[in-house]
Amino acid sequence: QVQLVESGGGLVQAGGSLRLSCAASGRTFSSYAMGWFRQAPGKEREFVATIGWSDSSTYYVDSVKGRFTISRDNAKNTLYLQMNSLKPEDTAVYYCAARTVASGNYYYTFISQYDYWGQGTQVTVSS
Repeated sequence: QVQLVESGGGLVQAGGSLRLSCAASGRTFSSYAMGWFRQAPGKEREFVATIGWSDSSTYYVDSVKGRFTISRDNAKNTLYLQMNSLKPEDTAVYYCAARTVASGNYYYTFISQYDYWGQGTQVTVSS
């Protein structure tokens, strides 16, 4: 089992940047594929980005490609989401999630594929 705690959210103007972190504790962090999801008010939770056990395996939703970068530091048990050129439509609660993987540098894009979730961190982008 793994516990996930997000941080780094806040209020930023459009065009600004934020870096989210997700600290993991419990089992070996590198044995998990990780993902970032977000949920805006009145909307369903949606996929944002995912990463396998290494930075060479990543995937993004089209709306954030070129602006967001997902990365991980397995030595620090931490997942990151660097968000640049933020837009008001990026406003949401951002959640990190973990999926146990037996082997392979795979990533996952569906909510149902993840086993563990953090409590979320609010990101608000003003226009």
